[in-house]
Amino acid sequence: MRVVIADCQVDYVGRLTAHLPMARRLILVKADGSVSIHADDRAYKPLNWMSPPCWLETVPAEAEQIPDDHQLWIVRNKADEQLRILIGTIEHDSDHDLGVDPGLVKDGVEAHLQELLAEHTETFGAGFTLVRREYMTAIGPVDLLLRDGDGGTVAVEVKRRAEIDGVEQLTRYLELLNRDPLLAPVAGILAAQQVKPQARTLAEDRGIRCVAVDYDALRGTENTDYKLF
Repeated sequence: MRVVIADCQVDYVGRLTAHLPMARRLILVKADGSVSIHADDRAYKPLNWMSPPCWLETVPAEAEQIPDDHQLWIVRNKADEQLRILIGTIEHDSDHDLGVDPGLVKDGVEAHLQELLAEHTETFGAGFTLVRREYMTAIGPVDLLLRDGDGGTVAVEVKRRAEIDGVEQLTRYLELLNRDPLLAPVAGILAAQQVKPQARTLAEDRGIRCVAVDYDALRGTENTDYKLF
């Protein structure tokens, strides 16, 4: 991972345009190629980003008529959308090898809830079938990938308690999955024992369905014929 703290101006050019004026920010360039720009007041959510697969190139100052003491980074994806980062004064620039991450380890109840929902996809509606558990994306695994009764793709994020961060996580998964023409359009479901009101409001605003799950009821339908305990 490359970590850069610098004065930068950021412009996104693609399906829409977005502009961040010059200010001091944190720029992360990860091993998977993704680039994200962060402020110091937005928790974990970046101000702008480009998800992999994407490619970063440094453009010479004379090629873009920018000041000699500035750098221009252009990050492109397969759709030729661009994240144009004009960098001024650099305060910090370092590279770090984080190694292989073991991934998020869910607590026992949440992991078991995911397993039970994979076995009982009818919880989400008639005709739902399982495609795969832990469907991998470039930013992590989607808990459940399903097909609904009409053959549409559905991504399910499973939580014990669904809060706003769960909605944000599923939103990022949906953004990536909907770029795959073999899967799109992909709908989203946030499944949890308890859904916080703020999370439900945000999810519904983004077209994500919330499903409250009765863990004990699902446990009652579990097949224990071949288990010792």
